[in-house]
Amino acid sequence: MEKNVHNLVDLADLSKAELNGLLDTAIAYQKGAAVPKLKRDVAVANLFFENSTRTVTSFQMAEHRLGLSRFDVNINGSSVQKGESLADTVKTVQAIGMDLAVIRHSETGWYQNLESDPNIRLSLVNAGDGAGVHPSQTLLDLMTIKKEFGDFAGLKIGIVGDLSHSRVAKSDAKIFKELGMQVFFAGPEEWWSEELAEYGQYEAIDDLLEQVDVLMCLRVQLERLEESGRDNFTADAYHEAYGLTKDRAKRLKGSAIIMHPAPVNRGVEIDSDLVDGAQSRIFDQMANGVYARMAILTRVLQKQGLMEEK
Repeated sequence: MEKNVHNLVDLADLSKAELNGLLDTAIAYQKGAAVPKLKRDVAVANLFFENSTRTVTSFQMAEHRLGLSRFDVNINGSSVQKGESLADTVKTVQAIGMDLAVIRHSETGWYQNLESDPNIRLSLVNAGDGAGVHPSQTLLDLMTIKKEFGDFAGLKIGIVGDLSHSRVAKSDAKIFKELGMQVFFAGPEEWWSEELAEYGQYEAIDDLLEQVDVLMCLRVQLERLEESGRDNFTADAYHEAYGLTKDRAKRLKGSAIIMHPAPVNRGVEIDSDLVDGAQSRIFDQMANGVYARMAILTRVLQKQGLMEEK
């Protein structure tokens, strides 16, 4: 299937040069670079079929700063509740006059059928697809790491937690490896995914601590677990076995940073005090997310010919 160049659904579709260009744009925006002019009024529909705080509000802020006309579709009050398909919902907002649709959906790869549909001409931006990928989260994570260390080559990254259900783990690991980082994974063995083996090796969390430059803790996604898994889960046991406790944090290098895609379950994936601690970059990630999403939308708008080139 030929990819539409004016969509952005997976960072793996981009070359290294394009990816670095996105990062440069995001960092430039954060430093105060002027926003290119729109060639006309541009309308964007935000379609979030899964709950979100950080992603939806930072896309909204990014759209505001770029001067877009924003329409937030109330999914719970939409025709989806009457059985309308995602494709028909997208065609509906397109017919009404939307130029872009930012979509988060529980279906992994929701965009695949839409990209191959010749009747869908608006731009698609993936705000997260099931257990698939999360392009804007990966970009803001890269931005956070680049601002901290200046480069990616040779950095060691530990990704810890609910690996099998995490779109962040899959999305980040592939791009991290491509950019020259060494990736390690840790967490419950039953949540290890062999899909990740090509990107890094699985180890016990206590074997990672002294060597990593970045420790990224993942949210335990109870909503994606089978009922038996939810019934057997206890927060205290998980924190003791796999969480970043204060004792574990003492073993990190002084230059190491702590990241988390959030929302954070304090006292489960990471000790509450560490979330706000000196090595934490969790809220920096959130701040960086606005500029990362501005960069993504800028690329899409310029590919569609709706925004002037810088």
